[in-house]
Amino acid sequence: MRVLGIDCGSERTGYGVIESDGRTHRLIAADVIVTSPKKPLHERLLAIATGLRTAIAMHQPEAAAVEGVFHAVNTQTAIKLAHVRGVALLAIAEAHLALGEYSPMEVKMSVVGYGRAEKEQVQLMVQTILRLPAVIQSQDASDAVAVAICHATRAGFEARVGALR
Repeated sequence: MRVLGIDCGSERTGYGVIESDGRTHRLIAADVIVTSPKKPLHERLLAIATGLRTAIAMHQPEAAAVEGVFHAVNTQTAIKLAHVRGVALLAIAEAHLALGEYSPMEVKMSVVGYGRAEKEQVQLMVQTILRLPAVIQSQDASDAVAVAICHATRAGFEARVGALR
């Protein structure tokens, strides 16, 4: 299964694509869609939507996963994040992809084994799980790959459990 993971952000939206059988994962792509905070929000959202549509067309995932909304201290930041998530969910729906949504804690538990892991720990575990020669430099892209790994692992587990019934 090919999975697209998305780490939403209004200035830096990370995405990662992996190929997985639910146990073994292989990196296909990891990148960041960068927008300028000087641009109006609607233009930044358009750039994110265009970038995600391009990634979907290029890598042809079968499923996608995003982090759910988390508590943010700054209300403005939370609102911008919700807008970016909306754009990501729209791009996923337009491509008719199966969708998984996971909390940041679920993603960290799945990848690191500890729900309050730091970003650097996530980067190191993504490197280890994918057997990469170095960490993915962008934490946003690495987090997106972690979301994809979480989804693929869950889907693989559910498929194995379903086969036992």
